[in-house]
Parts: sequence; structure tokens; C-alpha cells
Amino acid sequence: MISSIGKLEEVDIRDLWSHEQYDFSEWLSNPENLELLNEEIGTSLTEVEKEVFVGAYRCDLVGVDETTGDKIIIENQLEASNHEHLGKLITYASGLDAKIIVWVVREAREEHKSAIEWLNNNTSEEIGFFLIEIHAYKIGDSLPAAKFAVVESPNGFIKSSKANTNNGDTELRRSQSERMIFWTRFQERLRETKAFNPKKVSTHHFCNLPIGNSQSYISVTLIDKEGYIGVSIYIPDNKDFYDKLAQYKDEINQKAGNVELKWMRLDNKKASRILTMIPDLDFDNHDNYDELIQTTIDRAVFLRDLFKPYISKIL
Repeated sequence: MISSIGKLEEVDIRDLWSHEQYDFSEWLSNPENLELLNEEIGTSLTEVEKEVFVGAYRCDLVGVDETTGDKIIIENQLEASNHEHLGKLITYASGLDAKIIVWVVREAREEHKSAIEWLNNNTSEEIGFFLIEIHAYKIGDSLPAAKFAVVESPNGFIKSSKANTNNGDTELRRSQSERMIFWTRFQERLRETKAFNPKKVSTHHFCNLPIGNSQSYISVTLIDKEGYIGVSIYIPDNKDFYDKLAQYKDEINQKAGNVELKWMRLDNKKASRILTMIPDLDFDNHDNYDELIQTTIDRAVFLRDLFKPYISKIL
């Protein structure tokens, strides 16, 4: 039995990083530390550049979400949030055409919490703003550990519901609500299994999961009308990449065993996919959701492990 337990103490982040640009941005750009941020906000940030010029100003970090291709910008502020940095954030988002905007601060002031919440509720559904506090803690003489705390985040459900209320499309609103229910449970299970980093919950019919390269990812799609979940290797815009994978088609199919793979080059579209289907999705009956979600996660892990060696060969 443990006779005593250490006390968690907060560390002044200025003792760890004295300068936002040269210390904190440098630390955050390290893939290992970016993963801490990815876990909190549900992204797969890659291809990070530091100090990217936007006119006469420089954005701290700019990257791409591996699973969506969306541009992500990060503005760091090792002090309480202020109006100047909020203005910079919007300038950078506009100048770089960013879809995900992340503001990391030491302390989020109430007026800026309200500003980010307003932006999330009143801008395009494709754009999301995060306001995040950075803290650090240690126990006794241990090394300090960084912790991101999300203060404000996008709410795609509010945006979608607003838009569709204006359109009067009741059936679409219902579908979005049902997707929200499924994805919430799906992301909770991802968090428990740690098979993939959880993503933000949305009302979209798809959820993308990274597999460690910028050319492809795993796409999970909810096809309620036809009653199945699609789990596929998705190649957004690279027919040459698909063709190189297809050279191993017979070998991969054999290793897939009882899992049927539908190889879809889709010549009339930019994207290609290798699709598998899981039956028994029914938005009117949630009784099998726990089993269905676990099967979906298992299938995604199966595809990742099956295709990873072949992807490594052709990259």
C-alpha cells in the first residue's frame, strides 16, 4: 500500500518557456508535443511550418490536418489573452485561408472566451476556432509536464442546426442529430480503446482517421439509407498512389481473408478508395450501437495494419 501521495503543483510556464517564438513555438513544433495538442482538439496536425509570413506579420505555426487537408494555424501567447492577438488571429486566418484556428494562451479572459464562442456560432460550418490554455505541473522534484486545457471549441452541431432551420429541412436535421449521437459514442469508445486519437464530434456523415501519411487515411462513413457503415482506405487526390497500391491487390485481398475489399479507382473523380462494409446500421434502432462501434474500430485498425506495410513500400 502507498503510504503517501505527492502533491500536484502548477509550474509558472514562463519558467519553462521564456519566449513565445524561440522557446514555446519551437517546443510545440516537435511532433511529440504536437501530439499532445492533437489529442485535445481531435486533429492530426502535420507538415508544420514556423513563423509563416502574412503580409508584414508572422503566424507562429502553420500546418495541415492529415485526414482532411485543412490548413491549421496556431497563435501562441504566454500571457493573458488580449485584443491584439485576437486581431492577429483573424488576420492570419484570412490571409492563409485556414479552416482550424488555434489560440494558445496562458490565461483566457472572459471577453475573449465570448469572442471565440461568437465566432464559432456565427462563421461558416467549415471553420472552427479553439481557445486553449497552456499549463504545466509537477510532483515534487519530477520533471514538469505540459497540459493543454480547451476553453472554447467549435460546435458544428449548432452551425448545422442553424443553417438547416433556415432551410426548413426537417429530415436533414434529424439525420444530423442521429449522426451526432453515433459519433459521440464512437469518439468515447476511441478514447477508451486508444486505437486512434479522438476527433471532434460533428454532424457530418464521415469521420477521418490518420494512418501516418499525407496521401491517404481511413474514412468511416455512415450510410443510413442503405443500412451500412463504410470503413475504407481513402486516397483524396492521387491516382498514381492508388495504382501503386493496386499492384499488390491480389496479395492484399488474400491477407484480408473474410473481409471483402472493394477496390474503387473512381476514374471520374479525384478521390479513390478501398472500401469495406459493415451492415446493420439503423438510425431508428440504437440497440446494436456498442457492438457496431467496436466492430467499426476493429475494422479501422485491421485496415491500418493491413495496408501500412504496402504504403511504406510505395512512399
